[in-house]
Amino acid sequence: MRHAAAAGTVLRVAVVGLVVAGLALPPPAAALRPLRERVVSAGATASSGSWANEHTFFKRDDNEMSPYSWNITGTYKGSWSFAGATNGSSRFLEFLTSKGDSVLELLSTPTKISGVHYVQGTITFHDVIDNTHDRGVAQIRLEGVYIWPFRQLRMVANSGADGEPLQEEDYFLSNPYHLLRIFSSQVFQDSSEEKNRRKNSLTYDMEKHCNIEIAAKVVRVSSNLNEGEHEKYRLEGLMESPAVDDDGECFSSILLNATSLNVEAYYNKAVNYTLMVTFISFLQVLLLIRQMEHSNTQSGAAKVSILMIGQQAIMDAYLCLLHLTAGILVESLFNAFATAAFFKFVVFSIFEMRYLLAIWKASRPLNSGEGWEIMRRELSVLYSRFYGILLGGILLMYELHNFLRPLLFLMYSFWIPQIVTNVIRDTRKPLHPQYILGMTATRIAIPLYIFGCPNNFMRIEPDKKWCIAVTVFMGIQAAVLLLQHYLGSRCFIPRQILPEKYCYHRKVEDNTNQPIDCVICMTTIDLTQRTSEYMVAPCEHIFHSGCLQRWMDIKMECPTCRRPLPPA
Repeated sequence: MRHAAAAGTVLRVAVVGLVVAGLALPPPAAALRPLRERVVSAGATASSGSWANEHTFFKRDDNEMSPYSWNITGTYKGSWSFAGATNGSSRFLEFLTSKGDSVLELLSTPTKISGVHYVQGTITFHDVIDNTHDRGVAQIRLEGVYIWPFRQLRMVANSGADGEPLQEEDYFLSNPYHLLRIFSSQVFQDSSEEKNRRKNSLTYDMEKHCNIEIAAKVVRVSSNLNEGEHEKYRLEGLMESPAVDDDGECFSSILLNATSLNVEAYYNKAVNYTLMVTFISFLQVLLLIRQMEHSNTQSGAAKVSILMIGQQAIMDAYLCLLHLTAGILVESLFNAFATAAFFKFVVFSIFEMRYLLAIWKASRPLNSGEGWEIMRRELSVLYSRFYGILLGGILLMYELHNFLRPLLFLMYSFWIPQIVTNVIRDTRKPLHPQYILGMTATRIAIPLYIFGCPNNFMRIEPDKKWCIAVTVFMGIQAAVLLLQHYLGSRCFIPRQILPEKYCYHRKVEDNTNQPIDCVICMTTIDLTQRTSEYMVAPCEHIFHSGCLQRWMDIKMECPTCRRPLPPA
């Protein structure tokens, strides 16, 4: 309701001003001048260029007689530049460049006055420098009128108090482009110090100390075939800001040129992203099932690093929370993001947590003297550590989100615990090669889209160096794991620093001339063959090499006497 009086005042002033200008002045004269009549040579010079053909707006074709088909509600992205030769002097902003990017968000609603629409919105200037010499963003709230017969837009600074954003309009709460831009900037760019600095900067006092006025014309742009029936509009106008007192202009006249964005295309980008995340989650479920089948025995599960699986589970939990939060912020995209969040929830809560529990049980054999109470207590400690790390990581990333890229680099080192475990335990083939390659590719897909795709829906600037670095880093980890799988867990460690290792392939002297049978396959072992054909356990029991290796994949115990076996 606080905008009602201001809106009525703006409407009356704008309509009366336009009617007087259309009757008293020559028809094309001052068509793009601000609402308040002023004579400024710089403004006249600016309007003599691209504003010379304004009388064409008075000519309407017969096929454009439908006034409300030109709905200018939407997001407009374009550029700003100074009108004429100017140094960009300002009492509030120090412009070190002569041009930059700008974003307008407009909400147009019809009024009782025929041919007049009431317009609310914001304009955001990028690539500006505030008076503290820090790169910032200047955002100004606007309101005004759109006169559809003349295709002209007149706006002034919004009269709201204390610089509070517009929150009562459904459009600004449901526009996916607007809200996801805010979400991405809060998560990936802005810090609390930066937001407080911007809130207290002189940029927000411009609306109080300057008569900011925008006069623009609206032009329909022919749509591409790929855009379907979506109508595109272009705003070309002049922004002036004379001071309220006699201190001079707040900043020099600025030319605006912006084109409406196809929000439907932006919506489709977000939906396609969620489909990609859903497909990736489905692939990860298949890879986890394949890996669980590969290590379905107690010995096989004990070879897998619990830290590696736990780190991946925490990553999927974070992705689930992020997608769910994005769906709550953008109501129109809730179903798509909720679906992606659900699949990520299935990955970490069902499959990865189940695998985590299997690894924990395999690495901790149950003694006969232990009861269920002790096991339940230790299991509760495992879950409390997992969720404690999960919540602590959320708080840590919130406080250190300015260092998000290094934190992501650290999170994508989840193969390192498995590499270290393989070296320490000298385990053989703990992970399936398909799991290694598949997880590496699916895990890296989302960060490469966010930080590498130039047209990503999150509006994050591509960072090619970081993308190359994280890709190389993940590739090196996967290559080391594959080398350990095919050549041995310690193949890249110099022999000089390796501890002594028991040799299963040692020569056995057969003085009894008695045939020796393998208790696994129940066939005779030929000791006259090469030592690689049979293996001798520390307890002097002899087996075929293939038989004992398959047995050790199940249990690290001697099949004959049940004594522990060292790694092969």
